[in-house]
Amino acid sequence: MVRTERLQVQTRGDSQVVNITDAAASLVAGCGVTAGVATLFVVGSTAGLTTTEYEPGLADHDLKAAFERIAPEDGRYEHENTWHDDNGHSHVRASLLGPSLSIPFVDGRLTLGTWQQIILIDFDTRSRTRTVVCQIMGD
Repeated sequence: MVRTERLQVQTRGDSQVVNITDAAASLVAGCGVTAGVATLFVVGSTAGLTTTEYEPGLADHDLKAAFERIAPEDGRYEHENTWHDDNGHSHVRASLLGPSLSIPFVDGRLTLGTWQQIILIDFDTRSRTRTVVCQIMGD
């Protein structure tokens, strides 16, 4: 069986980290499938998904600081010359993180570790409503 659901996530951009674990877990728990894989995919080219321990030091500082070292906001990006915008760093950061994540589930529950949460990071330079497609496959 395959079931496709969508989550709408309000973000403010600027490398904001949003914990979507509970929403994803609710979709899996309510889908009528007991075991399988949930694939999450954020639509758009300036956001990404991963897992981490969602706590203020990581969410509000460390992750943003790491991405700032890798792809600085004030860096030079040809994308900005092409489109005359300000989010070249957002595209680079999102490309490095990636748009999707697959998580197995057993007995209707995601197999996440004790301190592991699913996060969306919105790297863009403005607020958005992000769509996360959750495709649930299993028995």
